[in-house]
Amino acid sequence: MGQPRKSSKEQEADKKEQERNRRRREEARRRIVSDNPAKSLAGSTKRGGGKRPEAGNEKRGKKPGKRQGSNKVSRQIGIVLCGIQIAATLVFIAALFVLNMLPVKYLAAAGGILLVVWLILLIGQLVSKKKAIAGKVFSVFMSIVLALGSYYIFKTNGTVEKITGGNTKVDKMVVAVPAQDAAETIQDAAGYSFGVQYAMKGDDVKSTVEAINKELGKDISTTEYKSLNEQAEALRDGEVQAIVYNDAYTGVLEEAYESYSDEVKIIYSHKITSTLKNEAADVKVADDSFTVYISGIDVYGAIETNSRSDVNILATVNPATHQILLVTTPRDYYVEIPDISGGQKDKLTHAGIYGVDASMATLEHLYDTDIDFYARVNFTSLEQMVDALGGVDVISEQAFTTSEESGQVMNVVQGENHFTGKQALAFSRERMNVDGGDFQRGKNQQAVITAMIKKAISPAILTGANGVLSSVSGNVDTNMSQNQMQDLIKSQLSDGAAWNIKSMAAEGTGDNQECYSSPGSVLYVTQPDMSSITPIIEAINAVEKGETLPDSEVAQ
Repeated sequence: MGQPRKSSKEQEADKKEQERNRRRREEARRRIVSDNPAKSLAGSTKRGGGKRPEAGNEKRGKKPGKRQGSNKVSRQIGIVLCGIQIAATLVFIAALFVLNMLPVKYLAAAGGILLVVWLILLIGQLVSKKKAIAGKVFSVFMSIVLALGSYYIFKTNGTVEKITGGNTKVDKMVVAVPAQDAAETIQDAAGYSFGVQYAMKGDDVKSTVEAINKELGKDISTTEYKSLNEQAEALRDGEVQAIVYNDAYTGVLEEAYESYSDEVKIIYSHKITSTLKNEAADVKVADDSFTVYISGIDVYGAIETNSRSDVNILATVNPATHQILLVTTPRDYYVEIPDISGGQKDKLTHAGIYGVDASMATLEHLYDTDIDFYARVNFTSLEQMVDALGGVDVISEQAFTTSEESGQVMNVVQGENHFTGKQALAFSRERMNVDGGDFQRGKNQQAVITAMIKKAISPAILTGANGVLSSVSGNVDTNMSQNQMQDLIKSQLSDGAAWNIKSMAAEGTGDNQECYSSPGSVLYVTQPDMSSITPIIEAINAVEKGETLPDSEVAQ
């Protein structure tokens, strides 16, 4: 049966109900649009509404537009950061080339890795649809690391340049007056009588007198004496009121007059610089054998200043066979100083007064060999150098306790000892509490040098190199050129081979003799034992010929 026909009133009521439902739906839709445009858009799409989906699409188009603009700015920032990184990379690679210590294969590897890292970061910034924050942070980090690395490499290069290529020696001339004298400056002593001597380094004395005359604007009154000792006696006796001499002789005067330094004060100093002839410029240190004279001194001021040498070690090196021979000679060895002492003998330590070249000539004559290079070392820098290496393991031949004079009281065991810088310095200085005195001290210094060589060719040098160079800056001077030092380091890094190190020591007996540098005074000396010199000469010749010495200690 069909449905009964509705009346007009019922039909009108239905229409009103439908209208009310439509309005409710419309109101609900408006609320949905206001609270969640995305749901509204999805709902409209599903229903296939005509114009509403189109309105939804307009709203949807606004948000992606903002995101695309944000990604564009982020990408531009990433590209700029990568530009900074590649600039830092190129500077770093250039710094490595300037340093010139790494073999080509290491340079190529370092450059290749850095460029690949940069390329990966750059591509990441270009193709990423997100902000790639991690890549940006890493790029900034790499730029900072490379900038700091470049700074320290250039600093290292400057330090190497500073300590190499030495070709000068400095004589420090002084004017001394009695400690209680009222004069404090050379102007205060303008009317004094000055004691001078021209027998030793007379030209330097004359030059100093001329400098004083020029500064005062008048000629000073001088009295000439035959020797430095006569000068000092004249000052003590009041014959003169001031004396002019080379400050390097202060140690000699203290040997003759124990309280000399306490009895005088210095009121004037004058430096005289002279050039040393470098005959080792053509030595190919990566291939040819060579010998280095290591002179250990304790001076204040310029390391180039002439001074007594308390440590005298020869290092004969053959880079082809990786053999090193260390030879120590006692400071008091009674020997001739060629072209200085005129055949008269003097202590080896006094040769340093006349310059490092005089010390080299003395040892060349003693061991019948040629010495190519010198390294003047202020041994107070030993402490910082050892600490920069993280300490050293030193083999001691004796068990003993160091004295206060060595700088630190400590117990040394026979065999291996791990030393900090301060301990290594005390071990190197001790001669009172060891059997053999100065002879054993020389051997102990060799042991410390051997331990440092071992550490220097180990991976520890990678972290300690900057500290080592900082400690030696201003405390080491050598005539080895920067290129020669760079070639030596490159050679070692390239093959990484172990080194054989053998130590030998000259021996002798104690005596008292007059010395060239201290005429009229009898000083303690060591008379050479030629039976200990001959084997050393033979060992030096063997190293130069390419032989490996027996009983060598292996360092790698």
